[in-house]
Amino acid sequence: MSVVWTALGMVLTILLLLGLAGFLVFAERRVLALLQNRWGPNRLGPLGVGQALADALKLLSKADFLPSFADPWLYRLAPLVVAFSALAAFAVVPLDPHLSWAGDWQIGLLFLLALSSLHVYGVFLGGWASGNKFALYGAIRAVAQLVSYELPMGLSLLAIVLLSGSLSLVGIVTAQSLPYILLQPLGFLIFLIAGMAETERLPFDLPEAESELVAGYHTEYGGMPFGFFFLGEYVSLVLTAILTSLLYLGGWHGPWAPGWLWLLGKSALLIFFFFWLRATLPRPRYDQLLHLGWQWLLPLALVNLMGTAVVAAGLRWGWL
Repeated sequence: MSVVWTALGMVLTILLLLGLAGFLVFAERRVLALLQNRWGPNRLGPLGVGQALADALKLLSKADFLPSFADPWLYRLAPLVVAFSALAAFAVVPLDPHLSWAGDWQIGLLFLLALSSLHVYGVFLGGWASGNKFALYGAIRAVAQLVSYELPMGLSLLAIVLLSGSLSLVGIVTAQSLPYILLQPLGFLIFLIAGMAETERLPFDLPEAESELVAGYHTEYGGMPFGFFFLGEYVSLVLTAILTSLLYLGGWHGPWAPGWLWLLGKSALLIFFFFWLRATLPRPRYDQLLHLGWQWLLPLALVNLMGTAVVAAGLRWGWL
């Protein structure tokens, strides 16, 4: 019976994420319109909310085109890898201490880092298998960007593991008598910037840069294969917001309201912040993007980790 409930929770979670991704496309367009003093989608349904359904139906009804110069197997596989790596991560993401369809994994944080690395393979395969130079350039950019920002992200997470003594997401949230943003402000900033770079959204959307690469690594994709790339992007956005809330903002800790409601509220505010950044910041040059990752975030992450290790050892052995 427990297997049935786990499978049911998995299916329900995936369906909710699919609906949420579609709604976030609409919500982002409305938020950007508000910030840029324009209307945004407003014709179809109340407040234009039917636009999300129309966009989904458009993707479903478009022809699934396979370029003659593409590698057919890898071309088909790439968008599935991207969507799978984003959706599978929610197997170990808890909404409260007892609400996670795969349970509390003691290596949950390590599992999430492994899936983020799998995402890189999907992006690169999509660009390389398309047989298009613009797509290949976008794939190369994506791999370099993700590698550059995964290192400082991993180092910032090591500082969290030192403080909590656990790789379990439930254990990390339980250990936060104070939100870790107060104990790790630098680590929070590094993780937030690296997380935005991992989702490849403005101002970190250099792998797709329309003004330079047409559409980057997914230039040759249309219909539902393109939709899978789109799905992976927005699900990764939700995942980044929820992880930031769990690791640095106290997760489900909060007064009066249920814990899962606190977690979703914090995550919603972070998603709005990501939308705000997209409307505010310009896209940097590619060399500036890599310069930020290697020459600023990585050294700062190392300093933060070493400082955290010294303080943690001092508290444990009575030096401090």
